[in-house]
Amino acid sequence: METIDKIKQQISENPILIFMKGSPKLPSCGFSSQASQALMGCGEKFAFVDILQNPDIRAELPKYANWPTFPQLWIDGELVGGCDIIMEMYQQGELQILIKETAEKYPAAE
Repeated sequence: METIDKIKQQISENPILIFMKGSPKLPSCGFSSQASQALMGCGEKFAFVDILQNPDIRAELPKYANWPTFPQLWIDGELVGGCDIIMEMYQQGELQILIKETAEKYPAAE
């Protein structure tokens, strides 16, 4: 499977998905740590892809997304943004609403 196809599949199969360095429990960079903490603070399940374990995705996703940095949060197939945007939305209460609404739309998504 081509890397771009793999990325598209991950995005389509996971309504709430973060591409990050490391995992939510063991993040490998401060930005990924902040972003995953904010997501966990929303209280819904989400998927993640560790780009350090997937150098092909790390190389291709910035071109596909037209977004140069990680982490990248994708909700319902749309790129939300990186750490700064995630943290700003979280602090304003927007992220919690978006995550909750998305989780309710996909109750079977585990």
